[in-house]
Amino acid sequence: MRILLLILTWFASFAALAADLPASVVSALREAGIPQSAVGVWVQQVDAKKPLIQQNSNRAMNPASTMKLLTTSAALNTLSPAYTWHTEALTNASQQGDVLQGDLVLKGGGDPALTLERFWMLLRDLRQQGIREIAGDLVLDDSVFEVGSSDTLDGQSDRAYNAPPSALLVNFRAHNISFKPEAEKVFVSIDPALPALRLVNQLRVVEGPCEDWKGRIKRDVVREGDNVTVAFSGAYPRDCGEKTLELSVLDNTTYVGQFFTQLWRGQGGVFNGKVRAGTAPTESRLLLRGESLPLGDVIKLINKNSNNVMARQLLLTLGAEKSGIPSTPEKGVQVVRAWLDENKRDFPELVLENGAGLSRNERISAEHMGQLLTDQWRSSTMPEFMSSLPIVAVDGTMKKRLNSSSVAGQAHIKTGLLDGVKCMAGYVLDRKGQRWAVVMLVNHAQATKAGVAMDALLEWLYSR
Repeated sequence: MRILLLILTWFASFAALAADLPASVVSALREAGIPQSAVGVWVQQVDAKKPLIQQNSNRAMNPASTMKLLTTSAALNTLSPAYTWHTEALTNASQQGDVLQGDLVLKGGGDPALTLERFWMLLRDLRQQGIREIAGDLVLDDSVFEVGSSDTLDGQSDRAYNAPPSALLVNFRAHNISFKPEAEKVFVSIDPALPALRLVNQLRVVEGPCEDWKGRIKRDVVREGDNVTVAFSGAYPRDCGEKTLELSVLDNTTYVGQFFTQLWRGQGGVFNGKVRAGTAPTESRLLLRGESLPLGDVIKLINKNSNNVMARQLLLTLGAEKSGIPSTPEKGVQVVRAWLDENKRDFPELVLENGAGLSRNERISAEHMGQLLTDQWRSSTMPEFMSSLPIVAVDGTMKKRLNSSSVAGQAHIKTGLLDGVKCMAGYVLDRKGQRWAVVMLVNHAQATKAGVAMDALLEWLYSR
């Protein structure tokens, strides 16, 4: 009886220990001023039945960009890694020689990765159809999605990460603004340079370390019709060298229309008509159907770079494919929930709004995020999903983390960051060759300081 009691006591002690956070993580949280009550942690070997660590794991918490893991998992398993989007060129006009005697319609299919290079190739293929001049207008059809209003969390609607989705999204609707110190002034350049966007440069070069360079640059955005002026003022530290800021300040019709006109003329084409939003006439004939990258490649761009607008496009695509067009975020959410139900996963605390994690309302627990990871490990789409996650100290949003640590190159981790929220979720291959799913969600005013604790958890898990 005494031996049995000792055995039961030992197991109870082990169970209690297993539920505790590692000392290095507890110390890092204490140093950051973050109480353990504000932290949700879940750690489990991918082929085990029970977790090694559970800390507030059933609490609904804001996951920030780690919510992209749910969106991309649902898409991979619902649409397949080979799924592609299509962008169509249509017309109801006749062609005489190399002149299209009427309007050209570009109809978007929701492609999240219609970049500058791929848009240029689409227009090149259209030119190879024998069309040199467009005598009518350019009509932009984005009717596959019905997005509605797009409020921002931080009031910075001109930042590219806040760009709203569109069925005809070209180059993420982004402008890359480059800053480079030269003598006493800062050289500012823009790509792509479109007529509707004008820059005013009043920046001055200052000496000193490159700290909070974005916060030291003031920008004023003035809109006059379709035209936008962005005026930069303030100080730019010389030690920063060349830096880039991504902005999205033009409306979609202006951006795509001027981008098209610039590239079309650059390929020897002629277009002097108007650009307007609209829908393709029912009697239109197809001139060209451009195909996107496959979904398996697209989710690498989404997860490694934490691209918000691409994730939102993906949620809308789920709605379009499974619930019909025009798609809405609500339709996409319904598809994700149906997928969870089909897989017998009940996430009662789940709040999914846009699929990107760019939300104050989205919620999931650390336990259910962990279950998603272990389910995905056993899924047929595991290779595509795993390869989409940033590798610690190697690429994506984890490229500059843990570079000199033993866990460098041994973990695939998606991160998330909002004001008051810092999260990570992914996989660690430990030094014994065992694979672990790990989730850590922090919701607290000092959350931005939680990085040390997260790194400590990854290092402990690798070395244990």
